Amino acid sequence: MNVAFERPSLWQRARPVFTGFDGWLALAVLLLCSAGLVIMYSAGYDHGTRFYDHARNMLIAALVVFVVAQVSPQKLMAIAVPLYVLGVVLLLGVEFFGITRKGATRWLNVGVTVIQPSELLKFAVPLMLAWWFQRREGQLRTLDFIVAAGILALPVGLIMKQPDLGTALLVLAGGLFVIFFAGLSWKLILPVLVGGAIGITALVLAEDRICQPDVEWPVLHAYQKGRVCTLLDPGKDPLGKGFHTLQGMIAIGSGGLTGKGFMKGTQTHLEFIPERTTDFIFAAYSEEFGLAGNVALLLGFIFLVFRGLVIATEAPTLFSRLLAGAVSLIFFTYAFVNMGMVSGILPVVGVPLPFISYGGTAMVTLGLGIGILMSIAKSRRLMVS
Repeated sequence: MNVAFERPSLWQRARPVFTGFDGWLALAVLLLCSAGLVIMYSAGYDHGTRFYDHARNMLIAALVVFVVAQVSPQKLMAIAVPLYVLGVVLLLGVEFFGITRKGATRWLNVGVTVIQPSELLKFAVPLMLAWWFQRREGQLRTLDFIVAAGILALPVGLIMKQPDLGTALLVLAGGLFVIFFAGLSWKLILPVLVGGAIGITALVLAEDRICQPDVEWPVLHAYQKGRVCTLLDPGKDPLGKGFHTLQGMIAIGSGGLTGKGFMKGTQTHLEFIPERTTDFIFAAYSEEFGLAGNVALLLGFIFLVFRGLVIATEAPTLFSRLLAGAVSLIFFTYAFVNMGMVSGILPVVGVPLPFISYGGTAMVTLGLGIGILMSIAKSRRLMVS
């Protein structure tokens, strides 16, 4: 008996590539990107080709999302160790052969181009830690968390040495989120939180004494000490180190409830806001759209993070759950740190506002994070179907 097998059509073969994406996550990103394009047009229309470059970077990030979403969580787990090792090796390369710009050694010439290896570690570290806890599933001991801390400390230490406090903070946060979701005891977390609160209180109370020019701070560089002291009292140097913080706060306050209106921000267009298309774009946004616009933007980020956490809870494996949870909270960290530093409640560090700030490397990195979430969501949907 002859059995005829019908050859699948081109669409039937290509369909898995274009289906299974999480629509709610895509909607959250689309809303944030729309807000980013609107404010970038206002803040950057007279800043060369910033608006068009921002739109191009978004298209590149969308391509990254599409490509990474095709990589199954199993394949992501397979590349976790090689990617982490590669990232650490490149960081060591920066340490010995790096390119120095403006006092920081963060870049490495690999022949074809110049790269910033620390960007790779933002997601290589969560991948590596999720792989580690997947391997130890069902038999976790205190020693396993100590090993995880070592896996995290190595790249964070190398990045801080460059120095790059902003990126080190993001890598540290991503790793800590994985360790927390893996089941780190609150008995270990609470003492750290209490110690941090005590340290911050002591810092504020002792500001007059410890911020004197002749007082050296251990661990931190002189410019990092300056940023913390500027945060505590930006009015001491309003035209110097405190200029960024003060102008950001003035722009946010001048926006009022509903803002001055699209393209009507005086602080922005009279160029009082430094880095108005990159790190301080939230100040430009706040001035033009006010408290109402800020609430809408915050809801957009909450929507994005919440949807990522939902994807994490529905993930079928421990690796996928840990990775999706950490990636979701990395987006929260980006937004919290950027808004905090512009608002004057955190020191100024180089952390962009996701999908809003200008920056090609940052946009590709964000696309990689969304692609990972899409991959995990897609694998779950294909499994159910």
